[in-house]
Amino acid sequence: MIRIFISVFFLVFFSPYSFSQNLKESDSTSIISFVDKFNVKINVDSQLETYTIHDKSSATDYVLSHNNELKLSISLDYEFLSLSVGFSPKFLPGNNDDNLKGETSYFEYDSRIVLGNWIQRFNYNTVQGYYLKNTNDFILNWIENKDPYKQLPNLKVTKLSGTTSYIIHENFSIKNNIHQTEWQRKSAGSFIPGIHYGFSKFSNNEDDLIILKKDFDVQLVASYYYTWVIHKNWFISSFLSPSLGIRFSNHEEEKNQHTIKGLDGGLQLGFNSEKYYFGVEANFDVNAYNEDQMTNIVDDEIYAKVYFGYRFKAPKILQKPVKWINKRIKSK
Repeated sequence: MIRIFISVFFLVFFSPYSFSQNLKESDSTSIISFVDKFNVKINVDSQLETYTIHDKSSATDYVLSHNNELKLSISLDYEFLSLSVGFSPKFLPGNNDDNLKGETSYFEYDSRIVLGNWIQRFNYNTVQGYYLKNTNDFILNWIENKDPYKQLPNLKVTKLSGTTSYIIHENFSIKNNIHQTEWQRKSAGSFIPGIHYGFSKFSNNEDDLIILKKDFDVQLVASYYYTWVIHKNWFISSFLSPSLGIRFSNHEEEKNQHTIKGLDGGLQLGFNSEKYYFGVEANFDVNAYNEDQMTNIVDDEIYAKVYFGYRFKAPKILQKPVKWINKRIKSK
């Protein structure tokens, strides 16, 4: 699945600007700012994090996943600041099969700040309740969609992370892709290097036995983004972000260091206008490392997202300080 996604990604990502070369712009401004607008956006995505633990000694895979097929998030975006809260309500399709996969609780908070060429992101998310996705490998005569999966209701994963990045090229708007507080009117791209740092805690309380594992990651990220303006209001955006770093692990008082490799990418088709915007995305995020000589762990996500947003007139009490901050940044 990942190979197919990457193949399609490269086909579009490195195409010879086939969409944008013949575009006639009615506006000479390459980026339009909505400093006077306040955005409210609703996102629905199928982001499902899966942990694949490969035991080399027995050639056995343990595939763990949580039972949230669809997630809902609401974000507030204004100029350089984006705040969002995500959860997984039961009324969304695929989130009500607790009898087969067990119950999962999920919460996420995400914020992004873009000041000048700098991007700062903070993310907090917690998930409790997992099931063994490949239960059929362990239970004889197990029937999918009829028999319950093996469940780990007390397995909890908490993550706190941040990313600091720098946009190299001035004519590219990352706000067009993430915040939708700007409108990219001419095709452009940029190399965006950065550093990612994060803390993860895995805990499982079974029969009064508490298993606890803590990880701290530091990764260098080399991202490239490109936005094709294929019509006055339509754009296609893509990105690819390979990363390499170190994971410091602490498990049952045993401390280790691991080399962690990652690859993150995505495609987005979006519509932009003065008042409203919407789009669809397809993304993947894979991280892998060797826990020890006999155990390999892969943490991967492949998901789609649909979003819709509306722009409201921002109150002047917000416009004045934001315009002052933008003026100070541009004067430097």
